[in-house]
Amino acid sequence: MKIGIANDHAGVTQKKELVKYLNLLGHEVINFGTDSEDSVDYPDYAKKLCSAYLKKEIDYGIAICYTGIGMSIACNKIRGIRAAKVDNVEEAYLTRSHNDANIIVLSARKNMEDLKSFVKIFLETSFSNEERHIRRIGKLEP
Repeated sequence: MKIGIANDHAGVTQKKELVKYLNLLGHEVINFGTDSEDSVDYPDYAKKLCSAYLKKEIDYGIAICYTGIGMSIACNKIRGIRAAKVDNVEEAYLTRSHNDANIIVLSARKNMEDLKSFVKIFLETSFSNEERHIRRIGKLEP
């Protein structure tokens, strides 16, 4: 799979580790984030990631900032994006299975092993295609 990853200055270290991990899993990773710890504005990187998803340049996206909240808000402002801030493996599973999320948003404050497990579950989980979930997702569109 082609995975896009975007981060602000708070997520540089986590991004680098996740890129190595995803490469080990056989994924191609495209970096849309900063590689510097100098302060930047997370919405700029969220837009780059989401644009690549909408243009079908990537299959899924990962966004990282200090809490995950800012990136989540920024990504979800873009029509066609369903970004979910994930804090545990159950949420990683359910957001794909029930919400067909296309971007996982992570907090840079989580430990690396947790982040890896969240991403792995997210990428390995298929959308359920259950009628109730399709109906609910349809109600999210403007």
